[in-house]
Amino acid sequence: MGMKFTLKERSALYRLLAETTSDIIIKTDRAGYILHASPAIEQLGFAVPAMLIGPHLLDLVHPARAEELRAEHDAAIRGRPHEGWLEFPALTRGEEERWFEIQIRSLRDGASRIYGALSIMRNIDERKALEDRLFAAELTDPLTGLTNRKAFIEMLRYITGRQIGGHLAIFKIDHFKAINMRFGQRNGDRVLLAFADLLRKSLRREHIVSRIGGETLGVLMPGTGCAEAEDACQTVIDTLAQAGRTENGRGVTLTASAGLAEIGACLDVVIKRAEIALFLAKAKGRNRLEVDSGSMECRRIAPN
Repeated sequence: MGMKFTLKERSALYRLLAETTSDIIIKTDRAGYILHASPAIEQLGFAVPAMLIGPHLLDLVHPARAEELRAEHDAAIRGRPHEGWLEFPALTRGEEERWFEIQIRSLRDGASRIYGALSIMRNIDERKALEDRLFAAELTDPLTGLTNRKAFIEMLRYITGRQIGGHLAIFKIDHFKAINMRFGQRNGDRVLLAFADLLRKSLRREHIVSRIGGETLGVLMPGTGCAEAEDACQTVIDTLAQAGRTENGRGVTLTASAGLAEIGACLDVVIKRAEIALFLAKAKGRNRLEVDSGSMECRRIAPN
């Protein structure tokens, strides 16, 4: 059975919805100035009774997204059919940023002339926070807390695209599978965590450490010269070897090998060069750093 309302009933229903919902209902004129807003607008710091002169719709949005919202309102005023929700960051009067989505539809008089627009704004802070957490999880290795291979590739793509230069190193824990088999996966994870922590502490803050494979960690050193990159990598290898000897009484020997390559214009090439250098380091006995021969100013470094 369909529902029909009288004019008074429709008015009462609107007031009920406007006063009880957390959605913000906004009526604007053709220019975008707010003529009426539901009480929910107070969540943005605007007090309805004090709105003798209504703000402009764009006063509610972050300046960086103002033109996008203006275009949406203008399209509604031109009579464009409804096209769904627009997401944007809004600014409260306290300059706090909150996320909303908005629908804007034209208002027409009895002669079908458009005289303004009616909008519904809905807070989506919780959804955005969830999206941010999911995005962070997508780019983070759950064991080490380092960025993962996907994030590593994207950051390297940015460095090569902007021609920032620098160096890329790939580290691999020597005989890691044997460690896992002898001491168990749980202890293998502890070794990996300790190595990740060593890299964090040994390298500069602007160096980016990622877990790009099982026991393989990649390091991006944007803008870092060859000598500095070599010294940083060699320090990591020497420190780990010394720590392994310290623990040798318990039957633990930890070393790592690394390959270093200069970051050029081609993402795939620099990764391949670092991987080849790592392969050479392992072929020459492990526990050492090898520098890609294509890095003309670099020299190979062997452990003392």
